[in-house]
Amino acid sequence: MIKKKFHVFIIVIIILILAPLALNKYYNFLLEPNSSDAGDIIFIINPGQSVPQIAQNLEKSGLIKNAFAFKLLISQMGIGKNIQAGDFRISANLSSRDIAEELTHGAIDIWITLPEGIRIEEQAQKLQEKLQFSQNDIFQFDKNEFIKLAKEGYMFPDTYLIPKDATAEFVFNKLMDTFEQKVDINMLKKGSENNLTEHEIIILASIIEREGKSDQDRPIIAGVLMNRIKAGLPLQVDATVQYAKGYDASNNSWWPQISQIDYQAVKSNYNTYLYLGLPPGPISNPGLESIRAAVQPENTDYFYYLHDLDEKVHFAKTIEEHNQNIQKYR
Repeated sequence: MIKKKFHVFIIVIIILILAPLALNKYYNFLLEPNSSDAGDIIFIINPGQSVPQIAQNLEKSGLIKNAFAFKLLISQMGIGKNIQAGDFRISANLSSRDIAEELTHGAIDIWITLPEGIRIEEQAQKLQEKLQFSQNDIFQFDKNEFIKLAKEGYMFPDTYLIPKDATAEFVFNKLMDTFEQKVDINMLKKGSENNLTEHEIIILASIIEREGKSDQDRPIIAGVLMNRIKAGLPLQVDATVQYAKGYDASNNSWWPQISQIDYQAVKSNYNTYLYLGLPPGPISNPGLESIRAAVQPENTDYFYYLHDLDEKVHFAKTIEEHNQNIQKYR
């Protein structure tokens, strides 16, 4: 009986020793190259993708043997937060460890999001920040050159895959091409129904983008602005004064706070408190919803609006109602 128990004990000990060794051997096998083929595959990581999603996509692409083993490796290496969004040229003859390291610095192109409603100087800064990272030894983007080339209002806001060695001219052309692809010229021509040229539609849309906080508000704001233009009233839009003031170094912002003094003190054709009609050019780069709102303003009786502290918009038909809103919401 004692001898039998001893044999069982020995077997258990052997299993306890051999099992981890076998698991470790199998784990390392799963991390080996999935193929001897040296051909490259373009693998794309979208912004916001999680490590499990990336691992599953690598397995589906035939670049790794096992997604779970890859996730475990990423955890062991502690590099999950260092994985870049972009596209990568990867060979299936690389080990999982080599692929993991490649995903932290080897992107060919970088995902860069340029949001709606920012001006070209802000776009230039975002592009430089994203492209000028320490591992990018082929950085060529010139922020000042981009600002010179860029056309305010037409640098379409979107999420782009930008090459690491992109020049200012390349980025300018890409944004301009995207505008032409996504903004239907026939839609812009409908602005003639309100006596607006195609360029004036973009100017109006750029104001709406800064003033409207939701897709529901934008057509109404467009209607208010058109009502004021047709009535011969100044637009009196704070965003145009902010644009005219430019960069505020003290607050590190291109959209500084505006005081009532600024309404008269900022001497610029963009100041819609001083000059009637639309400003001479766009004040930001609008998205499609704002452009659509500029083309088809809502038919409304409102002539005034303001934003409360929570950015909710309150509309008014008369100056008396507007003053009441000021007292109530400011």
